[in-house]
Amino acid sequence: MAAASLEDFYKETSLVIPDGISKEIGHFNVFNIRDISARMKSGDRAMPYNRRDYFKISLILGKNRAEYADKVIEIGKSALLFATPKVPYHYVPYDTGQAGYFCIFTADFLCKFLKGVDPNELPIFQPGAYPVFQLDDKAVEELTALFKKISAELASDYRYKYDLIRTYVMELIHYGQKLQPASALHHTHTASARVSSLFVELLERQFPIESIRQRLVLRTAKDYADRLSVHVNHLNKVLKEHTGKTTTDIISSRVIREAKILLRQTDWTVSEIGWSLGFEEVAHFSNFFKKQTKLTPLSFRS
Repeated sequence: MAAASLEDFYKETSLVIPDGISKEIGHFNVFNIRDISARMKSGDRAMPYNRRDYFKISLILGKNRAEYADKVIEIGKSALLFATPKVPYHYVPYDTGQAGYFCIFTADFLCKFLKGVDPNELPIFQPGAYPVFQLDDKAVEELTALFKKISAELASDYRYKYDLIRTYVMELIHYGQKLQPASALHHTHTASARVSSLFVELLERQFPIESIRQRLVLRTAKDYADRLSVHVNHLNKVLKEHTGKTTTDIISSRVIREAKILLRQTDWTVSEIGWSLGFEEVAHFSNFFKKQTKLTPLSFRS
């Protein structure tokens, strides 16, 4: 799945990336939800199912629904939501009176504070977790005050403001990790159909391969399960029920189809094609191709 970039976000909200906002390592910004909703170009405040190239922490005031690959989380009144580049999700507001705040930042922004540790390793951003937390009035008051501190600090000319903002962001993260997760509404049939559909979408969005610099990112069943935030056994079970094939069989079939196209329609070497399709060694690609087609890549090409 093509990840939405920071540039995509600013374009969609008709904003310009502020000068100097990436002066420190990484990128950080904070926004008022009401202001951003009014600026959305499309007028559709429902966030499409996608993943982003950046992290996002949102204090949401209003009734909403967050949909993941195999779970639906209802937000009754207010919630704290954590989004990671690894896990795509779909966000649907139920009313137009949405309020609150959210901040966006890249991994590099927190790496300095975490002494080189990838933020994806933090418990709150682990695949399979429930990253939406229902809030009471006291929590809303506390988190609103914290987001206002972040906004004020970002607008200040304090020399070390980004160091202080990193501390505030970590406070948000620890706040979320102390909360009990919101209950998820599991709809067996709907959830299974959604997982199957989203797997196919993730698979197909990696194709076609149009350049030798382009390479498959998702190659194994576990790669897809992690991206969809489901257990690999669950993904296999769902796909077997819906298609009669295992995850690996479906991936292999699509990779072979692309390999045949590249062998017949390009002058790329077998090594270049294998690398683009995710194989580290040309021998591994050749063995894979022969196992699937009974022919070597060169024999098929000729």
